[in-house]
Amino acid sequence: MNLLIDPLPEKLCIEGKEYPIRWDFRVGILYELLMLDEGVKGAEKPLIALRLFYPVIPENWKEALDGIQWFYCLGEKEKCYRGRVNCRKRDRIYSFEHDAGYIYSAFLEQYGIDLTEVCELHWWKFRSLFQGLREDTAFCKIMGYRAMEISENMGKEQKEFYRKMKEFYRIPFSKGEDEKMAAIENALLFGGDLTGLL
Repeated sequence: MNLLIDPLPEKLCIEGKEYPIRWDFRVGILYELLMLDEGVKGAEKPLIALRLFYPVIPENWKEALDGIQWFYCLGEKEKCYRGRVNCRKRDRIYSFEHDAGYIYSAFLEQYGIDLTEVCELHWWKFRSLFQGLREDTAFCKIMGYRAMEISENMGKEQKEFYRKMKEFYRIPFSKGEDEKMAAIENALLFGGDLTGLL
């Protein structure tokens, strides 16, 4: 699919029948948050995703879920942009939940788009605008800090600066992850048992 010449999808074809989908950018954001939510059991996620996207849920759930993933990835089966859904939180350089204010201000600053007042903005348009945000926005600087590889070639002050920025702008772990990390740390510090923690 080519964003410049093909019509934006508002329906998905499942077993030869077209099903309307909710295509607004808010649905795409909610889907990504759902996939990253460790509080939602794995078996519940597909059903919630189907309800999120389809006003009428197709009978073939597998194909319907494949359609959601295709739509989420902008029609590219193999290649999903930075921040893939299947990444762990600690590997991510942005979070729609924790960076909402930065994303809002970046869109307002660069495009003059107030995301709280936009009635409808197709997910594919939103993602294209999101990927095109300039490096000088606060949001993109923060993503740069999170993605920065601290190498031995850097000077001591530069390393310390990037370590501080990475920690300051770190995407928080979920409560469960924080508790698990604390338990691992305690076990390592005080010679405890790591069974079941790793």
